[in-house]
Amino acid sequence: MRGVLTGLAVTSLLSIALSARPDGGALDVGSISGHVKLTSRVRGVPLPSNAYQSRGVHRHDAGSTPEIRNVVVFLKDAAYRGALPAGHGVIQQQDEAFTPRVLAVTRGSTVDFPNSDPYFHNVFSLSSAAEFNLGRYPQGKSRSRTFPRAGLVKVYCQIHSHMSATIMVLDHPYFTTPDLEGSFTLPQVPEGRYTIVGWHERVGEQRSTIQIEAGRTASVELSLPLGDAP
Repeated sequence: MRGVLTGLAVTSLLSIALSARPDGGALDVGSISGHVKLTSRVRGVPLPSNAYQSRGVHRHDAGSTPEIRNVVVFLKDAAYRGALPAGHGVIQQQDEAFTPRVLAVTRGSTVDFPNSDPYFHNVFSLSSAAEFNLGRYPQGKSRSRTFPRAGLVKVYCQIHSHMSATIMVLDHPYFTTPDLEGSFTLPQVPEGRYTIVGWHERVGEQRSTIQIEAGRTASVELSLPLGDAP
């Protein structure tokens, strides 16, 4: 069944696959429970940006989606053994905006781009991880793209320059999107020492180091300086 693919959905669907080694033996795994807090920054201090300079990130594009839903939490450069299961995601084009604005998927996943607006859209990307142009298509039509390489993919509409979205393609399934309260869980993580990242398109990466022990849950707090302090 197709639907909007989130990091939480991916980790839930893969929990059984992650609990075993490719050779059939059990993995020594733990889990991560954490919280992301969106904070203010000192006005005048620039934030790093992953958007192209010619097409900035516009706050009104996100519509009514809470900013916490545009955060991706993932393990930096985590190794994954075995065949990486691919997913199927959806980014709607509605009210001249991409919804969701941010989507994280595993490498090899396919994303649909249905047009729900009563006019044409033209989805494209010039990103090194995936350069493509889906062409113009009207309301009720949908086109798809498969992402075979890991990386950050910035997506735009060639007709409506204010529309933008980001697809984060990862080489492992250890990622998720926080809930509305900022809480998140990463299950079935092999034991070891990792760098965990909270990412937002206007902030970039905020990192912390975490140790995973078999059979235990590690806790972490991540803070992203998203807005200006008064």
